[in-house]
Amino acid sequence: MKLSASAWSIEEKLFNKDMSIFNFIKLCNKNGLKYVELLDCFWNDAGDIDQVLSLLKQLNMEVAAYSIGNDFVQESLVGRQDQIVEIKKGIDTACKLKTGLLRVFSGEPKDGISFDTAKVWIIDGLRQAAAYAEEMGITMVLENHGLFAGKSCQVKDLINQVGSANLRANTDVGNFMLVNENPLEAVKALKDYIGFVHFKDFKEAAHNDKGYTAIDGRKYQGTILGRGEVPMEEIVNFLYKNGYDGFLSVEYEGIGDQVSGMLESIEFTKSIIK
Repeated sequence: MKLSASAWSIEEKLFNKDMSIFNFIKLCNKNGLKYVELLDCFWNDAGDIDQVLSLLKQLNMEVAAYSIGNDFVQESLVGRQDQIVEIKKGIDTACKLKTGLLRVFSGEPKDGISFDTAKVWIIDGLRQAAAYAEEMGITMVLENHGLFAGKSCQVKDLINQVGSANLRANTDVGNFMLVNENPLEAVKALKDYIGFVHFKDFKEAAHNDKGYTAIDGRKYQGTILGRGEVPMEEIVNFLYKNGYDGFLSVEYEGIGDQVSGMLESIEFTKSIIK
């Protein structure tokens, strides 16, 4: 397996301009990583991509995946078509960054839009985007995120409904806890669909703590990898046994200093992969 780190791990520092995407890449390089996951929300201007490519070449690094934040649950047809345009732009950027993977989402619930209606829109949008992905040689990886694609069965169903070899699963091992699904069992359920892995750890927290609320009302907080409730090593061992040789992308979402949290998470992950 190939170890990567997601720029989302230091999202607060990037959004606050305390660090740049170039700082992030250099930090990963200094700590022994060859691969990074980049996100559309962290570009400052059009010239960033060319500068990133130059830096990656200088450091002999590569982009593991490019991630965007699309949402197909839009009431208007124009709104849904705009999301397809955004994914196509993401595919073009992924090509420019020389990665074969684009992380995509399904969508977020909206008042007045039923689950069944939203699902039809999500499938249609992903199917149209997948046609362009096929043309450009990019594999879209759908993250288990939210109510429409949070559970492994939902991810599997959407991929099967779209029916394209260029749509796979971005298996976020932490997110399964937010839909009360055992992460290891969810990974096993998606074993034939996995195209990318977000490696993230969560622990249950008090209701008044910072964190994410699961569908049953429990609160979960991100942790340094290996210190939470996600069975990280068991998941890695299963992935090995199942022949997965793709990316594990560390996505630290804990409280406290994000840089040290990301780096400790990287070191933990190095200790359990071969």
